Amino acid sequence: MIYLNYSNLNEETQTQLLENSKMEIQERFGDDIRRYADENHIDFEKMLEEEAQRNLYNYDFIFNM
Repeated sequence: MIYLNYSNLNEETQTQLLENSKMEIQERFGDDIRRYADENHIDFEKMLEEEAQRNLYNYDFIFNM
């Protein structure tokens, strides 16, 4: 679960959430994504970004007001 302050959803917070998601995806599936990207001539960083955005939907957010 991720606890967020409802009044602090600025761009910096959103960027940090995305970076955390990227690190999680890279740790869990980095080798598979890189292999797939190399085989299909796709930019690895772009694929990682897309997967990180999808991964955010799996998080449970709790907002403090």
